[in-house]
Amino acid sequence: MLRFATHLWFDHEAVEAAEFYADLVPDSHVDRVVAAPPGVPGAAPGAPFFVDLTLNGQQYTFLNGGPLFPFDSQVSLLLLVDTQAEVDRYWSALVADGGKEVQCGWLTDRFGLSWQVVPEALERLMADEDPAVRERVAKEMLGQVKFDVAALERAARG
Repeated sequence: MLRFATHLWFDHEAVEAAEFYADLVPDSHVDRVVAAPPGVPGAAPGAPFFVDLTLNGQQYTFLNGGPLFPFDSQVSLLLLVDTQAEVDRYWSALVADGGKEVQCGWLTDRFGLSWQVVPEALERLMADEDPAVRERVAKEMLGQVKFDVAALERAARG
């Protein structure tokens, strides 16, 4: 059987992160938590070792691997949403409790994982046939931190 899943290395917060993300994202759930067997470096026997979860139909495996490999912004999870209300809801939840706003729809959550919260309008506007529309939208986008759909739409109209 072939299984494809995104694998993310956490210091020690894999279960906490999995439960947080599964509660945040619709149609998501923690599938299983596997305990560390004896002899795993940095893990107490019986402590959570890896977590399988499904986020909106996509499979992930989170590992409690210790502090050897912290997250960086080279990898991010992208949430493509329909409305400004969704941008605001996900953004607020992900930056809460120690997360950090970055730029252009990017943020880092309290676990150090990078996310992009992107409204569908941005993808649609950046694919407009008119290069002047794409240029105005890109300029507006580059000046934003959390995306503002109304401002992106205004930029598109000129």
